[in-house]
Amino acid sequence: MAYNVLFLCTGNSARSIMAEVLLNYWGQGRFQAFSAGSHPKGEVHALTLETLSRSHLPTAGVRSKSWDEFSRPGAPPLDFVFTVCGNAAREECPYWPGQPMTAHWGVDDPANVVGTMEEQRRAFNRAFRELDARIKLFVSLPFDSLDKLALQERLDGIGRPPSSEPTD
Repeated sequence: MAYNVLFLCTGNSARSIMAEVLLNYWGQGRFQAFSAGSHPKGEVHALTLETLSRSHLPTAGVRSKSWDEFSRPGAPPLDFVFTVCGNAAREECPYWPGQPMTAHWGVDDPANVVGTMEEQRRAFNRAFRELDARIKLFVSLPFDSLDKLALQERLDGIGRPPSSEPTD
């Protein structure tokens, strides 16, 4: 059984698209990833496509879309919903049938970086690396041996910056 995972942000043009592609790649059929935005831009940012292509990840079929697609009848039942930007985390999310597990994995929006093309590429690469590391942690979780509370703690921990980890 594959877990259905939705990545949400505001514009659905950069971070959530990267997360969708990365999870579909690293999840190796164990996960079916989707992405959406609360106010989708309607197109995937060119540097998102460039960043994914440079890492030899497939981009065919990726598109910027509204989260409304995932709250309609006939939409795939969601097991996990992750917000990847601060704006989406503060917005009221629609009801998700089946009560998926949720977590916030905030990543700075590379599409907001104003500067040289090199500075913009660095921002996209940084977002890609952050998401790649988190998704690798997510797919390595022992889902079968974790109860719901332990799994939720792990999901929240993946989204925490290293400096905010509790110390013993």
